[in-house]
Amino acid sequence: MDYAVQHYENFPVASILLPRHLRYPVQIIYAFARQADDFADEGNDEPEVRIRKLQAFNTELDHIAQGEISAIPLFQDLASVIKAHQLPLSYFRDLLDAFSQDVRKTRYANFAEVMDYCRRSANPIGRLLLHLYGRNDARELAMSDGICSALQLINFLQDIAIDYQKGRIYLPQDELAKYNITEHQLARGETNDLWWPFMQFQIARAQKLLQAGAPLGKQLPGRIGLELRLIVLGGDRILNKLHTSKGDIFHHRPVLKKIDWLSMIYRAVRAK
Repeated sequence: MDYAVQHYENFPVASILLPRHLRYPVQIIYAFARQADDFADEGNDEPEVRIRKLQAFNTELDHIAQGEISAIPLFQDLASVIKAHQLPLSYFRDLLDAFSQDVRKTRYANFAEVMDYCRRSANPIGRLLLHLYGRNDARELAMSDGICSALQLINFLQDIAIDYQKGRIYLPQDELAKYNITEHQLARGETNDLWWPFMQFQIARAQKLLQAGAPLGKQLPGRIGLELRLIVLGGDRILNKLHTSKGDIFHHRPVLKKIDWLSMIYRAVRAK
């Protein structure tokens, strides 16, 4: 079954860079994550309906754990991928837990709370991919976590305005207060006063986390390493764009263009 990714993504998903035998399982994993994320984010469902849909996905994972055959094609395919590659179900449950939190929680008191969310919303994807690659070294898993958390933070910075329209703020409340940034300022899209110093701090922290995991791109072999180097370069390019605009995501939301991709591919190939 073909699961098309219908959403804009900054980074490759099941791209042609991956070995052919890994493209299908990656596609199924992303289909699961994308559909579950849509339950939390898309449409006009009431919160309780969104939670029920996510709980239904958790029930389907229970069926997989018990060796039962699902009536849902996606979960039939997912069960096959999980069995073939011995993927931990806990990572899929972490994703559902994070998406459920998106429905219930709209503010984060501090960076520790944000990182706890990243641990469940982003890091499981990287860990699942490493399992597909047959890599389970603790140090490599930690570097993967660094990259995935950084990418999640970068996405938060890109989507400050979009998330605010959805009623969510992923920026730590204590840091907003430190820089005297109010929700009213976010609502009006103002970048005066201490906005740029605040964004500089956010950009630098995400950059440090991304670079801490970047060596993994050279440790993984062949196309897998190339794919990861490209992902890291994509995150780095978005951060550079944020810096160039002085953090003005309200009028200059950074996206990757064709010229960016060409430069990134060139650098990813040469960096092996």
